[in-house]
Amino acid sequence: MDFDYVVVPAVLLLIGVLVIWLSVRRIASLPAKVSRKWLRIAERTVLLFVVLLAAVVAGSASFNAIARLWFRARHPAPGEIYIVDGYKMHIDCIGSGSPAIVLDAGLGNDAVTWAPVQPMLARATRVCAYDRAGFGLSQARPAPRDADHIADELHGLLLQAKVTGPIVLMGHSIAGIYIRDYATRYPEEVAGLVFVDGSTPMQQDNPAFKAMMGSGPSPVVIAAAKTAMIVGVPRLMGRCSHGRPGLDAHDAQLQAEDFCEMHVKASLGESGNLERSGLETVHTGPYEALPILIFSHDPNKDLATENATQKTAEPVWNQMQEDLKKLSTRSRRIIAKNSSHYIQIDRRDLIEKEVPLFIQQIRGAAPQPTNYGSTVSE
Repeated sequence: MDFDYVVVPAVLLLIGVLVIWLSVRRIASLPAKVSRKWLRIAERTVLLFVVLLAAVVAGSASFNAIARLWFRARHPAPGEIYIVDGYKMHIDCIGSGSPAIVLDAGLGNDAVTWAPVQPMLARATRVCAYDRAGFGLSQARPAPRDADHIADELHGLLLQAKVTGPIVLMGHSIAGIYIRDYATRYPEEVAGLVFVDGSTPMQQDNPAFKAMMGSGPSPVVIAAAKTAMIVGVPRLMGRCSHGRPGLDAHDAQLQAEDFCEMHVKASLGESGNLERSGLETVHTGPYEALPILIFSHDPNKDLATENATQKTAEPVWNQMQEDLKKLSTRSRRIIAKNSSHYIQIDRRDLIEKEVPLFIQQIRGAAPQPTNYGSTVSE
């Protein structure tokens, strides 16, 4: 990310200055070298446009880079950076108690997405939100970006951060696959699983999701979007000033600034390895009597605005969420009313009510649920 948002803008600035200097020199010499008036006017017009374009691109990219560095200096993200297998990884732990909750974000998100609920959960136990490689403050890693590698990286990070003993893994969206992988590879460390509208292995092969996902953005579109990010177009449009509703001022600023960085390599690396991750986790579980709590979004939340393809995918997703209950004899599912895919933001009250109780039940400090295997709406 530093290469894209520091080195590249510096190169663009140098190129811009050079282009402007050469263009101005050419403009100054036009009367002596071009005899026809209309040619002089045409070339001068083109050169002035080149000067303007070079100034805008170089200036905007430089401004974006400086604004980004200034923001990070003034608003450092909470937590610590550890070196895991030679790469920087970021984790933010607050609170105390056991089992600790480890928060794993969805594709394209980082630890900031948990900001609405992490402080409240930390009243019940230690809570750690981390950034997977290539997101937030964690350094990008080479391929493959599959579930096995991601689980091993998290394991190494937790060892470095001294998050030992039993943990409860709480994964949003694609992280639902990763926490299953971790629970299978390191079962002695896991005291429970919490799925927050979690993905399931091989879901991308279902016809309903294939139709909804399509073939994905073309390389040209990705390159254009990345160029716009580096040049600072989102910042000029004010996108870096508004975070997702539901966050306090500091966390909203962190997330808004994150909108101005495009984690292309990391996102494509994980989405491009969905098949591999699915094959690695499709046979994970059941986990016997491991406590499992499943939160699912409200299928009626955006029904009026969904297209036909999305409406077709909803019952398929609902069944996949229902099937998650088969992972344990001590599982239960809650459909979060009026919630989108981001339940931790839309229904933070539900997360803050149910997860601490889930921790207390694991500790044996609260009565065990009498409705294992159930699905309720709250």
